[in-house]
Amino acid sequence: MPELPEVETVMRGFRDAFEGHRISHVSVNRPDLRWPFPADLREKLEGRRVLSFRRRAKYILIRLEGGWSMLLHLGMSGRLTIGRAGTNATPPAHEHLVLETDSGARAGLVDPRRFGGVDLVRTDGEEDHRLLAHLGLEPLSDTMSGPVLASLFRGRRTPVKSALLDQKLIAGLGNIYVCEALFRCGIHPERQACTLTAIETQSLSEAIPQILEQAIASGGSSLRDYVQADGTKGGFQDLHLVYGREGEPCPNCGDTSPIRRITQSGRSTFFCATCQK
Repeated sequence: MPELPEVETVMRGFRDAFEGHRISHVSVNRPDLRWPFPADLREKLEGRRVLSFRRRAKYILIRLEGGWSMLLHLGMSGRLTIGRAGTNATPPAHEHLVLETDSGARAGLVDPRRFGGVDLVRTDGEEDHRLLAHLGLEPLSDTMSGPVLASLFRGRRTPVKSALLDQKLIAGLGNIYVCEALFRCGIHPERQACTLTAIETQSLSEAIPQILEQAIASGGSSLRDYVQADGTKGGFQDLHLVYGREGEPCPNCGDTSPIRRITQSGRSTFFCATCQK
């Protein structure tokens, strides 16, 4: 599933092509994805100017004239392709939604597994949407700090990795970037969240946004289906220090301590047992 940096990268490509332009045509090529497309999607979108974009966790919000926002989630395998209208004689397979602007821009939502979704919400009520209402702290916001993390972890005996992946605590963090952040901070992923010191929560509060910003600058991590809006792969997978590197030498310890992999809540966790005690 695309994680926060990948969604942010896609949103920026979408924004560059669509912001300030009017949606001239909408094609809905099937009745549903993970849930049904809104029945009035074309009515609400066509003819309206795109005012701005916003990312909340792993959701993209497109704000339109008239006070409506289109919410987009890419799901497990979804991707957004940006191009020019009329240049593709044959649309890609599994392209379920197409938006075109008066300037000739075209966006196609391709989702083979159909775990993504599209919805409409009043712009002034975005935070009350059923998918957004219970989301936690944005890790790239100014609110992220050591004391805030410490307060979120207080009394939580769950593994720190599980706490960081809890979307009700911190919104948008995914498996890749949590593994990378814990490694850079020298924190074992199975450690109880409530046992972290003030120094450790401060270190995490600084490492998490740094890693996310690095990943965004690299276009995200291309694993399985993810590509950027222009079709190119991201580059951050080449900068992973532990994720997906089981058995390789630790970047800190060398050959004496290879990267290990364990399973936590059904997900692979990569770490160095020496650096992360």
